[in-house]
Amino acid sequence: MIVRSKVTSVEPLACNTFRVLLHPEMNINFCAGQYLMVVMGEDDKRPFSIASSPCRHNGELELHIGAAEHNPYAQQVVELMTSALASGESITIDAPHGEAWIREESDNELLLIAGGTGFSYVRSILDHCISQKVTRPISLYWGGRDESQLYAKAELELIAAQNDNVRFIPVIEQSKPGWTGAIGNVLQAVSNDFATLENQDIYIAGRFEMAGAAREQFTADKQAKRENIYADAYAFM
Repeated sequence: MIVRSKVTSVEPLACNTFRVLLHPEMNINFCAGQYLMVVMGEDDKRPFSIASSPCRHNGELELHIGAAEHNPYAQQVVELMTSALASGESITIDAPHGEAWIREESDNELLLIAGGTGFSYVRSILDHCISQKVTRPISLYWGGRDESQLYAKAELELIAAQNDNVRFIPVIEQSKPGWTGAIGNVLQAVSNDFATLENQDIYIAGRFEMAGAAREQFTADKQAKRENIYADAYAFM
């Protein structure tokens, strides 16, 4: 569905990472884990996960956009959003899209894995589960280069403290003294913690190569069921 939308906020979350709030001119029905596309031109639509939850977004859609200088693809979108916010003009979005939404009918445990701003994808799923009072065990692994990239770490630690069924494991590649989370590769951290993934529904967002590696490693080494591993990256691989 093509919809015009106002940009109501653009603010930094971390270095080169921005939270963007959009208010579409009509309500968009979506599932936790879906994405929208920002229309930059007739043949130029750029996908971003919807970070907000479908059950309590109040008509507003949240995006987390990593826009480093070497990533013009995302940086140009942030520039468009910033310009639209300043001018009051609307942008165009195409939503919803994606097949990797949460399967609420399943009884399996939930394993959410994110790399970088792929966190926005699992954030929508986690927030939806909490609002719907899901009692299944939920493990969220979030990997980044260093602690500064895990911009919602304090929020997730609070959520885990308030919900007995939620476990949050931050993973960074470069640590400083005092770091108490996991160190290294986020997929390796998952493998270290689970003897088997046979009874897990696994939701993954990050670089395409990470999603591909996860599916191959987890099915080969951890008895994960291929049909229970979800990532929109798989539609393009």
